[in-house]
Amino acid sequence: MNTSRRTFLKAAAAPLILPASLWAAQTSPNARIRVGFIGMGKQNMFLLEHFLYRTQVAAVCDVDTTRRLAAQQRVNDFYTLNPEKGKPGCAAFNDFEEVLTREDIDAVCIATPDHWHTIILLAALRAGKDVYCEKPLTHDVAESVDVLKTLQSSKCVVQTGSMQRSSREFRVACELVRNGVIGKVQRVTCSFGDPGIPCDLPEEPMEPGLDWNRWLGPAPVRPYNTILSPRGIPTEWVMWRNYREFGGGAVADIGAHHLDIAQWGLGMDDSGPVEVLLPEDKSAKHGAVLMYAGNIPVSHIDDDMAVKFYGTEGQVNVDREKFWLMLGDKTIAKFTQREDGGTLDSALARVEKEFLKDAKTRLYKVRENHVSDFLESVVSRQKPITCGQIGARSAICCHLLNMAYHYGRAFRWNPADCTFADGTGDPAWLTGSRRDYRA
Repeated sequence: MNTSRRTFLKAAAAPLILPASLWAAQTSPNARIRVGFIGMGKQNMFLLEHFLYRTQVAAVCDVDTTRRLAAQQRVNDFYTLNPEKGKPGCAAFNDFEEVLTREDIDAVCIATPDHWHTIILLAALRAGKDVYCEKPLTHDVAESVDVLKTLQSSKCVVQTGSMQRSSREFRVACELVRNGVIGKVQRVTCSFGDPGIPCDLPEEPMEPGLDWNRWLGPAPVRPYNTILSPRGIPTEWVMWRNYREFGGGAVADIGAHHLDIAQWGLGMDDSGPVEVLLPEDKSAKHGAVLMYAGNIPVSHIDDDMAVKFYGTEGQVNVDREKFWLMLGDKTIAKFTQREDGGTLDSALARVEKEFLKDAKTRLYKVRENHVSDFLESVVSRQKPITCGQIGARSAICCHLLNMAYHYGRAFRWNPADCTFADGTGDPAWLTGSRRDYRA
């Protein structure tokens, strides 16, 4: 899975090409969208490289002094060397509120640990900022409900960082499913790692330069441990994501990507599962099932492909840079490795020409990639491909699985109002590990 993530990010790092009318080289830096970045770890430093070329990055924020100053220097060095792209003078803050009070900032890009996502997102919406926020958009079900309610009246643009929707192989796979090419959907599998676990890391000495109280934010107070926030500039994924207080394990990390594709393929972007089932072994870390209306199970498994849709007439498997369509017992198109022959694009083109030429259901197709789609939406004021409502709904799927694993109980679910159904479940679970935010 780590190799798959690296491959995907490498592909996503290709240069962005936005409409010339919006992002022409002659556009004055003063006329560009002004963006603030909050949380300058590995992911936001990656995203920063995309935004630098087509926006004015006006501020960066991190509770780690080293990361904050490194990001500020990266921005100022870039604009010093490329004055036609923008102006140096990037501000650097410890507290995200200082970014949001800047009237000259149009949008923010949030890539903090998960337990901060929703708090900053909602504050940004209240401040009238457009938002690009990493997945999972929320840390628990209650936060997803807050986001859904806020977005009903907000005019701001929100893009969730679930980039797979902007990749051709995932769109084609979901269009095949939605247009009945594999027949009636019978079941879906999604492959990703373990659920989140309680944090029991021992205390370690902390070097100066990190605002640990601010890093913890709404989470329960606990001693510092380098696994949660290693000092220096991170070159690997930081493992706060394994712990329930700050993330949701691989279920909320990679699962946020793959369950999002399951939702897309099933046409459930404004809904969700109606029941959550446990594996036979209640101590297992795989095997829980999200059951959808029509008795369609989406199973959490450990497999060789991210998402597999099984229908009465065939099957479509999809992963990052991988695709496989089978009808009956015949392979129609396949690219999972070079030995398969051809290219991913040729396999997808063949399927689109043969099965989707006159498709009745067409899914959102980005012109370039995920970040450019957000920037175009900031200008057009239209919803981007993975808007906030979609991000909140897909995050709920992750949280439901984590609840089942953690509490060891199956339950029924009402996706319309995001509550437990038929007297099952416990409303206290909806706030995950936090119960209440720390003041």
